[in-house]
Amino acid sequence: MKTIAVAEVEANFSEVLFQVKKGQKFKIFNNDDEPFAMIIPIEKSNISRKIGILDGQASFRINGDGKISVEEFIGV
Repeated sequence: MKTIAVAEVEANFSEVLFQVKKGQKFKIFNNDDEPFAMIIPIEKSNISRKIGILDGQASFRINGDGKISVEEFIGV
């Protein structure tokens, strides 16, 4: 992980993003040399999820017009 100052990110934003796209991670420091943010690439997932896994196994029913009071909603 590279460290970089805010001013450098501002001056070279396109290059920073290009490096992130290639897998580089950046820790960003403010003027007080305190880290406050990170720019990291998004990791792609190979996990496959089945959509509708509970199809036909769950149900719900709304009584009346479906309107509830604030007190009912928060359980007071």
